[in-house]
Amino acid sequence: MDRSLYIAMSGAKQTLLAQTANANNLANTQTSGFKSDLEQFRSMPVFGAGYPTRVYAMTEKPGTDLSAGAMQTTGAELDVAIKGEGYFAVQGPDGKEAYTRAGDLRVTPEGLLQTGGGLQIIGQNGPIAIPPSEKLTIGGDGTISIIPLGTGNATTLVEVDRIKLVKPDAALVEKRADGLLHLKGDQAIEASADVSVVQGALESSNVNAISAMVEMIELAKNFELQTKVMKNVDENSGVSARLMQMG
Repeated sequence: MDRSLYIAMSGAKQTLLAQTANANNLANTQTSGFKSDLEQFRSMPVFGAGYPTRVYAMTEKPGTDLSAGAMQTTGAELDVAIKGEGYFAVQGPDGKEAYTRAGDLRVTPEGLLQTGGGLQIIGQNGPIAIPPSEKLTIGGDGTISIIPLGTGNATTLVEVDRIKLVKPDAALVEKRADGLLHLKGDQAIEASADVSVVQGALESSNVNAISAMVEMIELAKNFELQTKVMKNVDENSGVSARLMQMG
C-alpha cells in the first residue's frame, strides 16, 4: 500500500510545482520580452539499502523557450526591439551582467537608462546615463544620440553611448530566478556587431496564452487523479486492517 501512496503523493507534489511554472508563464503573457519556462515529468527510482522498490515523480526544468515573440510597433522613442537573435546587456539585481529581450526603456530623473523593470542598461563603459535632451534617437546598432536640452539647434545630434548588444550561444545561457538570462559560470560576453535593434517597437512575450490555459487544465486534472489514487489507497488500507483484525 505504501508504494502506491508514495507514488501518488510524489506525483501530486510535482504536479503542483509544474502548475506553478505554468502559472508564471500565463501571468507573463503581456510582459515585454518574456521567455516561457519549460517543464516535464519523469520517474526516478529511490535508491537505498536493498533493491530500489520505490519510485517517485520528479519535475525537471529542461530549459527555456528562447524563441522570439511578436514585434509590436509603438512609436515611442524609448521602445526598442531586437531584430533576430541577440540580447540587451543589463545589470542584474546582484550587480552582475545579465541579458534580456525586454526593450521597454525609460530614463530616470537622475538620467539613468533602465528597463521597465528598473534594471540598468549597460553601455560601452558600464551603466548608461542620458543628459537632459530634447530628442533621443537609438540607431540600429544601439548607438544613442540626443539633441541636448537648451542648445537651440534642433539638428545637432550628439552621440552619448551605445547599448551593449550580445549574441551568446543558446547552450551557454540559463534563465535564473530573477527572470534574466545569465551566462553559465557568471562570465560576461563581448558585445556583438551582428545584433541590430528597431526603435519604436517592442517584442511581446513568447507565451501562447491558449496553450498555457490548456496545460493548466491538464495539470489540474492530473492532480485530481493523483489525489483520487491516494484516497483509494487509504480506503484499501483500512479494509486490509479490518480483515487482519477479523483473522
